[in-house]
Amino acid sequence: MLSLSSLHAMSWPTLALDGPPASVGSVLLLTAAVVVVSCLIIRRRRLHTDGQSCEEKTSPETSTSRKRPKTRARSLRPSNSDCGEQGPAPRPSSKRANAQANHESGTSGDEGLRMGKRLKQVYDAFLVLDVEATCVEGSDFAYPNEIIEWPVCLLRWKDANVKGKTRELEIVAEFRSFVRPTWRPQLSEFCQALTGITQEQVDSASTFPEVLQDFRKFLEEHELLDEAGHRLARFCFCSDGPYDIRDFVVKQCFISKIPVPAWLSGDVMDVRRVVGEWHDANTAAAVERRQVNVGAFPLPRRMTFPIPRQLHALGLEPFVGRQHSGIDDTRNICRLVIELARRGWRLEPNTAINPNRRWPWMGKRGKVLEEYYS
Repeated sequence: MLSLSSLHAMSWPTLALDGPPASVGSVLLLTAAVVVVSCLIIRRRRLHTDGQSCEEKTSPETSTSRKRPKTRARSLRPSNSDCGEQGPAPRPSSKRANAQANHESGTSGDEGLRMGKRLKQVYDAFLVLDVEATCVEGSDFAYPNEIIEWPVCLLRWKDANVKGKTRELEIVAEFRSFVRPTWRPQLSEFCQALTGITQEQVDSASTFPEVLQDFRKFLEEHELLDEAGHRLARFCFCSDGPYDIRDFVVKQCFISKIPVPAWLSGDVMDVRRVVGEWHDANTAAAVERRQVNVGAFPLPRRMTFPIPRQLHALGLEPFVGRQHSGIDDTRNICRLVIELARRGWRLEPNTAINPNRRWPWMGKRGKVLEEYYS
């Protein structure tokens, strides 16, 4: 065993060629530092080498080939249209599920691109209604309007297959009657110019309760209602905007002192809203598939737009007839509903009706408070 004196006698390395001998502690610190630096250098070289080897193992060709099966698998997801269009179908969001699943977004005029798939629709028939009512210049929807024209078109499916799936609607019957107002029988010049309805036409017409009874017979003849007023088929009222039944019918029933019939107080399909939703979803789908949506009218989201613009948005011919004529408006709304069905859109109600709704001018027992409109 070495003694302490022999250790002192040994020669130790120095920190500098011309400096004094280093102590044992300094030498140990230097040695440890050298070891740590060496380890870091070695580790860095290994990481650099591994990185190069990983890049070589995942070259662009190899990486692409490995990821292609997943991409190809997604592209083979079946499309929701039956027109044979190429490319993956976009996955629907909650608000666009109806459109993404049930319609075809092409609007270039090609019959194949515009045709949607057959659907099992909820309703057997649709009653398209667009009433005309009394008005004065400057009045709004709070005015106590009285119905002066009651036009309805009945739509039914004509191509249901054995599974009940369909997409073709047609007009099978029409009902039209002018209505004589009772609160203010005299039509304003503004109202006559707007609607094209003359004073003579309403003077010789039946009152609203009488027209409603005639219309109920029409529904019975077409096997939509029984004699007790119960529904024999699933039918839905449709209108351009929510106003016809939600506002005009409820007001008129109050003025006529009759309850809103149960078969008329169900939820309604606002066609204007449906066309807007179709356009929104259609445009989004076209962007996702990087297709040019030629022919669709550039409608802002949630915008209220009249029947002529709705027809243009769906690539249909211009408005036929006279605008604000109830029967002409109704027939053109039918064209919209028929086209939406043809494109594979599910037709369902979207507007709730409150038969007990009240306006400030409503008094008791159907009385209109004259102080509001003296």
